[in-house]
Amino acid sequence: MPESSYKHVKEIEPSEKEEKLRGWVYRIRKMKDKIFVVLRDATGIIQCIGSQEKLSDNAWNNLNEVAIENAIAVKGHAVEDARAINNVEMHLSDFQIIHKGEIFPIAKDQSKEFILDNTHLFLRSFKSTNVMKVKANVLRAAREWFFENDFYETTPPILTGAACEGGATLFSLKYFEQTAYLSQSVQLYLEALIYSLEKVYAITPSFRAEKMRTKRHINEFWHIEGEEAFVDFKGNIEIQEELVAYIVEYILDNNKGELKELGRDTSILETVKAPFKKITYEEAINSLNENGFKLKWDDDMKTEEERALSNIIGEAFFVTMYPSHHKPFYVKINEDDPKWCFSADLMAPEGFGEIITGGQREDVLDTLVRRIKEEGWEEKDYEWYIDLRKYGSVFHSGFGLGAERLSWWICGLDAIQETQPFPRTRNRVYP
Repeated sequence: MPESSYKHVKEIEPSEKEEKLRGWVYRIRKMKDKIFVVLRDATGIIQCIGSQEKLSDNAWNNLNEVAIENAIAVKGHAVEDARAINNVEMHLSDFQIIHKGEIFPIAKDQSKEFILDNTHLFLRSFKSTNVMKVKANVLRAAREWFFENDFYETTPPILTGAACEGGATLFSLKYFEQTAYLSQSVQLYLEALIYSLEKVYAITPSFRAEKMRTKRHINEFWHIEGEEAFVDFKGNIEIQEELVAYIVEYILDNNKGELKELGRDTSILETVKAPFKKITYEEAINSLNENGFKLKWDDDMKTEEERALSNIIGEAFFVTMYPSHHKPFYVKINEDDPKWCFSADLMAPEGFGEIITGGQREDVLDTLVRRIKEEGWEEKDYEWYIDLRKYGSVFHSGFGLGAERLSWWICGLDAIQETQPFPRTRNRVYP
């Protein structure tokens, strides 16, 4: 247990009682007989004022020698001051350096590459800290929603013997005498679990070997995935929008300070209420073409088109009923018109684009086997998955939500890489 005599910044209130804090130096300003140090800990920052008159020689010398990001411990009492951070500052009676360290290399106006090379140190920044707090609550809120709606959390493997999304985006590795792959999605395993638990979810890392270098792509991300038995396409969309609306509301209630520090305009987040707007793929293509694009009915919408459509609609919305050949073998075909399938993407507004892909799963054995073969996969690699359609097959649906994409939009960040403490991209696996 941590030493109870120390408090965190958020616990400090004006009082004559002396309190002890410890953390790191965020800012320093030195005058002739006074030194102002802003102390940072996990809960916030507070200005501490030390004077030569009120400190011992040792404490005053420590205060004179301290530098940015040195680890420190302080003692003093808090007073109210409208000019101070959060209207409170601490008048010091003691000041200790826990670790002095070297000159801290992170400063203003450094390149993105330098920041990424030194992300292990940039994580101490106010911006990164605020983003990580929001993302932590995105994951917490997701778990709370699933728990409150009677879903079981499960732990599927992230090492797999076959593709889920597509072979071109698989990371392969040697697994003893076999070849294995890092999971693109645990969806297929969740589908197996619905036959006992019915409502299941998992929050796991997923890996995509995409060679794209854009603001919206990272090669390792955290996947919030849910599956439910006896739920059709419409019901699945309702689950998705209720989950996202719950998460957004949770962040607005619990991360006001972080969003303010990030400079996020929350007005559009405040409008996120279920149900969301729905348009079909055909309507999306028509809307884009009316706004200067030249797309055919079966063209795949890429990042540019998604961003444009997101700005055209101006609110969270679903694009539904995609051409069948756009989606993987497990997506259910519309039997009345097989060129369409029961798949939907949830798009965030403000140009952020797709944050969820979901839909109804193919529950007809012969159709599933045919589509596996049409996509060029070996039937034997999916025997266990095909078995699910041989023994008590039921209609069911699910989705995958990217925690980073959702956090990226909620925080209003420039690039998705800012939502990962150690982002993995095509040319970056260090640190």
